[in-house]
Amino acid sequence: MLVPMLIGVSLVVFVIMRLLPGDIASIILMGPSGESGADPKALAELRHKLGLDRPLPLQYLTWIAGLARLDAGNSLWSDRPVRTEIVERLPLTLELALLAMLLSLVVAFITGILSAVRQDTWVDYLCRVVSIAGLSIPNFWLGTLIILVLSLVFFWTPPLGYVDFFEDPWTNLQQIFWPALALGYNLSAVTSRMTRSAMLEVLRQDYIRTARAKGVSGGAVVLRHALKNALLPVITLSSIQLGNLLGGTVIMETIFTLPGVGRYLVDAIFHRDYPVTQAIVVMMGTLFVCLNLVVDLLYAWLDPRIRYD
Repeated sequence: MLVPMLIGVSLVVFVIMRLLPGDIASIILMGPSGESGADPKALAELRHKLGLDRPLPLQYLTWIAGLARLDAGNSLWSDRPVRTEIVERLPLTLELALLAMLLSLVVAFITGILSAVRQDTWVDYLCRVVSIAGLSIPNFWLGTLIILVLSLVFFWTPPLGYVDFFEDPWTNLQQIFWPALALGYNLSAVTSRMTRSAMLEVLRQDYIRTARAKGVSGGAVVLRHALKNALLPVITLSSIQLGNLLGGTVIMETIFTLPGVGRYLVDAIFHRDYPVTQAIVVMMGTLFVCLNLVVDLLYAWLDPRIRYD
């Protein structure tokens, strides 16, 4: 099903970009506001140069053939290869996404496990409040609130731009940690609730009572016996949350002015840059679908009863 799904994604983004109001050739010649006029001959020449005067099916097939060669063409706005532009910005987005996912899993596992082990105690109530707050607060609002608190209360703002981790680790973490925290906390909320529910179900099983009767320590029972068997629904949910993670990087990079792939996508949509927008959306769709496939294959490792024929 990978191939049909990716073809569907490519068709949807290709059609939507053509349905958006505005014409890239007119924007290039007249500017985003359209304050100055454009010569019809120059407009026709530019549309021919960009290939916008060809039939839409031919444009789509040409674009797909280029993607098959890992060539998404050139940006209509900067005239640079789209692949080069994405490769330059991809490390930042990957770092932000990985750190956000790590923070999300750490918060979700800690609060979910504590909430299940200490059910109906103040610890359980506190962890549930933390998770419900994460469900209720949009990540874009939390990111804005973090910037306001850092600047108005602590008189400090994260350094602008992006510095590679291997060049200056401290500056890099100052730039990445706060957007990753805002994104990760929002993602951890649902995972925490699922972890708690799955752990409560597993902790009631007979083999858990048997392990405790044999004298196995409480920590070993929770981490070695209960947690592994409770991970299946949690991993399923985490894979779904990856879609929110990819969308969240777009928002966080825009709020924290990080020059990543997400912010590049927003700029490309604003400029009606078809090749850039299509390439990034297809790339994100491919990552999402492939990660879901990896999660499905992990089931057999986590639960020996699952086999794929």
